[in-house]
Amino acid sequence: MSADLGRLFSGVGAVLLDFDGPVCSIFAGYPAPKVAAELVDVLRRRGVDVTPDLAREPDPLEVLRCTGATGDQSVTQAVEDALCIAELRAIESATPTPYGREVIVAARQAGLSVAAVSNNSAGAVTAYLVAHRLAGYVSPVIGRAYADPGCMKPNPEPILQAVHSLGEPAARCVLIGDSLSDIEGALAAGVQVIGYANRNRKVDAFRRAGADWVVTNMREVANALVRGA
Repeated sequence: MSADLGRLFSGVGAVLLDFDGPVCSIFAGYPAPKVAAELVDVLRRRGVDVTPDLAREPDPLEVLRCTGATGDQSVTQAVEDALCIAELRAIESATPTPYGREVIVAARQAGLSVAAVSNNSAGAVTAYLVAHRLAGYVSPVIGRAYADPGCMKPNPEPILQAVHSLGEPAARCVLIGDSLSDIEGALAAGVQVIGYANRNRKVDAFRRAGADWVVTNMREVANALVRGA
């Protein structure tokens, strides 16, 4: 696997990183189900008839997706604003992913550009990078389009936005992500993709989805970058 990753990185000019997963666990100290429940409360206060399934949804991003699907922009903006505030609060207790920092630093030392492409808000991503002294290594930061959840990954648009900003051909970029939406978005954008399977059940799912490589820890990626530096 290290040799395969070494060959991959020898042919790319930029690393695109999903944020929640490869870089940190954003909701480690402020659990995602709690945030999701708070967003559902926003909907109820706005007079929205919340379905039982939505009331039990543990993923705040899915609550935002479902809200956006209603077509009510004012309600979507209210949920978006509440989620942005929650994400900034969550950053204060976010847990760094082991070797996530090393991947960022090693990629830059190897001469590669590093960008963040996240379904979290750009403000939250930037706040984390600043707090962990990584802001100087990562640019651009492409976060969730404001109150437009249809543009979140697996929509390839944010990935393509990063590619265009970096000035690299899509084929010379690789995205590292920990979800099927990352893999689907990367393939649609024409970039290579490394699936970070931080849970065992993801390994086969990522391979079936078409990931170019699957790793179970970020150390594998950091080691391959260091060897190629």
